[in-house]
Amino acid sequence: MGKITKKYKSALEKYDIEKSYDLASASKIVKEISNTNFDASVDLSVRLGVDPKKANEMVRGTVTLPNGTGKDVKVLCLCTPDKEADAKAAGADYVGLDEYVEKIKGGWTDIDVIVTMPSVMGKVGALGKVLGPRGLMPNPKSGTVTMDVAKAVKDVKGGKIDFRVDKYGIIHASIGKASFESDKIAENANELLQTINKLKPASTKGTYIKSIFMSSTMSPSVMVDLKL
Repeated sequence: MGKITKKYKSALEKYDIEKSYDLASASKIVKEISNTNFDASVDLSVRLGVDPKKANEMVRGTVTLPNGTGKDVKVLCLCTPDKEADAKAAGADYVGLDEYVEKIKGGWTDIDVIVTMPSVMGKVGALGKVLGPRGLMPNPKSGTVTMDVAKAVKDVKGGKIDFRVDKYGIIHASIGKASFESDKIAENANELLQTINKLKPASTKGTYIKSIFMSSTMSPSVMVDLKL
């Protein structure tokens, strides 16, 4: 581990790193120890007792955070001309098809989420090598491949996030900003955790949620009590 900065050391002195806290207390601590000169993101890391290599234990889903993410999400809607007006009215930052497909082929990925339609997935699927590694490929399971592109855009803009367990069995998700009131951070965290609970694979044996940690950008993490 590298040298601990004064700010980091000071943060560690404000709580017990060996103790687990309920969501309300953890949220207050994370706000208190966040000392960046920008509005830091608040993240939740949830370690699951699953084997992601097994298809039937791959935990993936979406959740709409009740208080939003605090982030201005840039949305690209790849759709047919008859859906463009609806997508723009719903708040999409970029709307079109062929011109954006070509831009992405050229390496353009200045977006956070792509919403598209089943009928154009042939064109979008060809962008897999660019979009896949960046986590930008639309997926029906996350609601980003749909005929109702306007609703999908509204959902994403309103705080809907996509999450999935990584190869180490951990789900990482941003649940808000340090500028949020602590109760709003706790509400968002609870919504995500309840959703993860509902997605427990039937084949999972033993403890499902093994650990939960909350942190903000560049701050130490706070252990969250598993008794939700």
